[in-house]
Amino acid sequence: MGFSRWLNRTVGFFVFFILDIVDFLLCFTYKTLDFFFESEWKPCYCCPPPVAKPAAAGGTRGGKMIVSERSGEYSKVVSLTRTKIHLDEISETLYSRPSLLTRLTKLVKCFKKNAVECCDDSKKRSASTKKTLLTVNSTVVEKLQRTPRWSDCHCTFCTSWLSSSNHSLFVNVQQPKDNKAQENVVFIHGFLSSSTFWTETLFPNFSDSAKSNYRFFAVDLLGYGKSPKPNDSLYTLKEHLEMIERSVISQFRLKTFHIVAHSLGCILALALAVKHPGAIKSLTLLAPPYYSVPKGVQATQLYVMRKVAPKEVWPPIAFGASVASWYEHVSRTVSLVLCKNHNLLEFLTKLITRNRVRTYLIEGFLCHTHNACWHTLHNIIFGSGSKVEAYLDHVRDNVDCEVTVYHGGRDDLIPVECSYGVKRKVPRARIHIVPDKDHITIVVGRQKEFARELELIWRRSTTPPQLPSH
Repeated sequence: MGFSRWLNRTVGFFVFFILDIVDFLLCFTYKTLDFFFESEWKPCYCCPPPVAKPAAAGGTRGGKMIVSERSGEYSKVVSLTRTKIHLDEISETLYSRPSLLTRLTKLVKCFKKNAVECCDDSKKRSASTKKTLLTVNSTVVEKLQRTPRWSDCHCTFCTSWLSSSNHSLFVNVQQPKDNKAQENVVFIHGFLSSSTFWTETLFPNFSDSAKSNYRFFAVDLLGYGKSPKPNDSLYTLKEHLEMIERSVISQFRLKTFHIVAHSLGCILALALAVKHPGAIKSLTLLAPPYYSVPKGVQATQLYVMRKVAPKEVWPPIAFGASVASWYEHVSRTVSLVLCKNHNLLEFLTKLITRNRVRTYLIEGFLCHTHNACWHTLHNIIFGSGSKVEAYLDHVRDNVDCEVTVYHGGRDDLIPVECSYGVKRKVPRARIHIVPDKDHITIVVGRQKEFARELELIWRRSTTPPQLPSH
């Protein structure tokens, strides 16, 4: 075990150093290509961007809002069009992803300067970065494009939202024939997925009784599936929540509802429970990405990022997560190759398997943009690392509903310890560890069994548990 761990880290050191260089070169490549195809230099997160220029006061004629905040050596610049934004919605991992290349660059700078002065300066800098400004006003400069970028997919499936005047999420609704459902269930998918994760597995397998008593809502999250994929979005927690509220809760006038969420969706489910505590009838979380941060750890978001994406080459899922998390331009290249050609990949899959494999997982995995993937990963999974603990505290003390957690015993992406952490925060939560199942097969492959388990949870929730007294 010790040797394999050493080998994994040694190989990873060289592999990720090469990826550092490749990402550095791709940065200039994409800036050139963006200028060629879109006649504009597009900003990225590779280095501290310049402070935003103030624009003419009053209005959003230019459309694009830029938030600039300088903290220590980093200058954070945020783009958004529709609303003002709080800096605590933007993950620090977007700007401060340390790499061997950046460390070597800093080391060279240290040699050029007086060594003592450099060290003293770094101490002052680290002390100054402990506190960051949480709220700033926005400045209007120039409108971002809402149409797909040249490197995004332009097929009718991926651009269907552009033809609709109602820019709400795509919601797959299944309800009783007489439209007299007694209760509602909202399903929230995970990262690199879509509503088909539920509609192709659970929806056909619910009992006739459940289908006649419950109204099911499966959403495509912002940036995924058939939902809008705006280029002017930073895919923050606030944006995701507002879109779910607008597209499901308000649109269908839900007063009470159950929630079933997977992976990334668990963070959104907890945030919804905090905002609508009286509406939640039950909360079912599958593989929740809750990483309990040890006391004394300052960089909470970077800590979560290292846990999810540990920069290791084995297992393959850890390597894939590391590439997607640490390398903005390498991951954009992967999206360019795979996502833009998802129709071809689906065709080849059906051809090779003689149409024996259903490709809904491929559709969910590939039908998104790099902008949506990159920002959702950082601003929700990593950026909400410090918030999930507070959400769980709120659910424990203020949300009167049953909490059930499922986790695959062989989940290589989100460790089982995350679910046990939820149990420690919310003692009334029921934990089910499903042996020999991973991050996907916790549902796929056991959909009939899981459908029955969900129905049992919903029936039990008619008599909600009592909150602990204080």
